[in-house]
Amino acid sequence: MRWGILATGGIAAAFAADLVDLPDAEIVAVASRRRESAEAFAERFGVERAYGDWESLAADADVDVVYVATPHAAHRAAAGLCLEAGRNVLCEKPFTLNLREAEELVALAREHGRFLMEAMWMYCNPLVRRLKALVDDGAIGEVRTVHADFGLAGPFPAAHRLRDPALGGGALLDLGVYPVSFAQLLLGEPDGVAASAVLSPEGVDLQTGTVLSWESGALASLHCSIVGGTAVTASVTGSRGRIDVPSGFFHPDRFVLHRDGRDPEEFAADPADGPRTSMRHEAAEVMRAVRAGEKESPLVPLEGTLAVMRTLDAVRERIGVRYPGEEPAGDEAVVLAG
Repeated sequence: MRWGILATGGIAAAFAADLVDLPDAEIVAVASRRRESAEAFAERFGVERAYGDWESLAADADVDVVYVATPHAAHRAAAGLCLEAGRNVLCEKPFTLNLREAEELVALAREHGRFLMEAMWMYCNPLVRRLKALVDDGAIGEVRTVHADFGLAGPFPAAHRLRDPALGGGALLDLGVYPVSFAQLLLGEPDGVAASAVLSPEGVDLQTGTVLSWESGALASLHCSIVGGTAVTASVTGSRGRIDVPSGFFHPDRFVLHRDGRDPEEFAADPADGPRTSMRHEAAEVMRAVRAGEKESPLVPLEGTLAVMRTLDAVRERIGVRYPGEEPAGDEAVVLAG
């Protein structure tokens, strides 16, 4: 499977390094808006073609799949360009800035008959898939609560991408997408959304607390931050037990199942699956699906991605965060001064 890499930042380099571990994957082209960056990336990873614009990569018929690794605000433009040119696309998370852009990409993929997937690598992680299977099989009974957090200590200067509204900055889209996606992996799209946040002078969220609710009575308590390093843990409590996931819940090396009346059971990652930080599982899933002629992955379905984007939009409405070019947030925003 011949890959093109669109963008040359840290996440693109990490993904390229993991592709090297897949014997049936090859990076044949890379693109950046700066030719020098593309050429340096190509030299580093032994890539044959380096383009100084996105259009050339999108038009390269030798590319089977394009991995879009730009900042959030450019996902819609970059992925859309590739889909319209007939390329299959794996697009980094958060999928887009908002639901409207996400719906546009899904519509383009379906119009052109191309494969499209959000790079929510957590969903492809073998141990996370095992956790979901246990929950789905009723190992802990009916899910009552989900807790998850993801925070970085910072501090990040005002010029950093995490605080730049033009780049989709803030804790929610960069980090909060993981707790939200974790909760929705287990419970589906919520029926209610409540949130509060501390905003930066630039107008992005420094930290956000979210409570999601479902008609079943289940609740999810989620937190993200770029002003404090959190434990980055998760837990799922059911009517007959609990699952605890230690630090790094979105790429765990183990989790513990507590079932009422039984000793705790630890589930550990298989060393054969590679490093816990590896993104090769999502790459392998893309290649499997494309070879099978599928237009989306059952592990990261497009409707699930759209559901997460609806939740993220609802959270931003409540905390009063909007990005350049968007409509003003709704009247129900709840913002703590900060």
